[in-house]
Amino acid sequence: MIPSVLPTYARAPLTFVKGEGSWLIEADGRRFLDLGAGIAVNSLGHAHPKLVAALGEQANALWHTSNLYNIPAQQKLADLLVEHTFADTAFFTNSGTEACELAVKMARKYWHDKDQPERVKIITFDGSFHGRSAAGIAAAGSEKMTKGFGPLLPGFIHLPFADHAAATEAMDATVAAILVEPVQGEGGIRPLPDACLKGLRDLCDETGTLLILDEVQCGMGRTGKLFAHEWAGIDPDIMMVAKGIGGGFPLGAVLATEDAARSMTAGTHGSTYGGNPLACAVGCAVMEEVASEDFLTEVNRKAGLLRQKLEGLVASHPDVFESVRGSGLMLGLKCKATNADVVKAGYDAEVLTVPAADNVIRLLPPLTITDDEIAEAVARLDLAALAVERGANA
Repeated sequence: MIPSVLPTYARAPLTFVKGEGSWLIEADGRRFLDLGAGIAVNSLGHAHPKLVAALGEQANALWHTSNLYNIPAQQKLADLLVEHTFADTAFFTNSGTEACELAVKMARKYWHDKDQPERVKIITFDGSFHGRSAAGIAAAGSEKMTKGFGPLLPGFIHLPFADHAAATEAMDATVAAILVEPVQGEGGIRPLPDACLKGLRDLCDETGTLLILDEVQCGMGRTGKLFAHEWAGIDPDIMMVAKGIGGGFPLGAVLATEDAARSMTAGTHGSTYGGNPLACAVGCAVMEEVASEDFLTEVNRKAGLLRQKLEGLVASHPDVFESVRGSGLMLGLKCKATNADVVKAGYDAEVLTVPAADNVIRLLPPLTITDDEIAEAVARLDLAALAVERGANA
């Protein structure tokens, strides 16, 4: 008999009832150090007082009106995003998946309105993840994402990761855009080298093609810059944002230049809930914290500390771990043991990590994690590694 909740998740046997900063409290009272942050969502940790206050104040005033009317918090958040990024405009969604849908529509509408309707193809890369909508799975193209869900939305060209020659060869008069994650999350914490990102920007400039960046997981301070592409010194034309922007409240956005967005006029796209007062009040509070230079400086300092300790962890457990990779507080441990076994051993050590492709476990802690919590996290990962070693030798 099918359960009342559709069984599409292979859930861990854990039930959390409360969160405090970098900690989650299980129903039985155990305290888990959270290195997953809801998959890079809880950027300021659990129950951050500024977010609680912002949500409570807005909830006591107004919850929802729809986008038939002006929404002051939405305007404020759009202004903050425009002020701190490349973008001239923003459209608010409820998720990264919805942001992907709009980014694809925006790129194709851009060329349709330039009387080049044949420019509909979008170049994407192996290992990518752009959500689970029809457009998102077609963009990723992997068998794991697409099997059984055909026919797939056409118009995507899938290329090897970080292969600039392949991108150059694939570029023709039918290509509308290149879509890429500056750091692949689900794909195994694989940063695209700065030179590659610059090369894609140059290729787009040479051909007039739009560059779409998916910063749903790697954005909002996760890599030590407000957005990861800033490390390469380039700007996209369109960017997908979600996860950390809401600090735990469902919120996403598409940011764009005026040129890229000019075809999206009244009636071409919409969302009932997107940019509602509750979400945008929280989003404003997140932006006011994360966009601060002092905050980002601290993220980089803590990232260096965590990486140093993780390198020591890898050296101590050569049969469990192979290497550390990633950027900022978006780090991955490439495993020699099965990554699922390491994640499961972490449950017993009361530390939470997130599995990814390429036999990697993701470490995506709240950006507010403390030095003491970093030390405790690595100590608990050490216990998990010891348990995996014992299991392998049993």
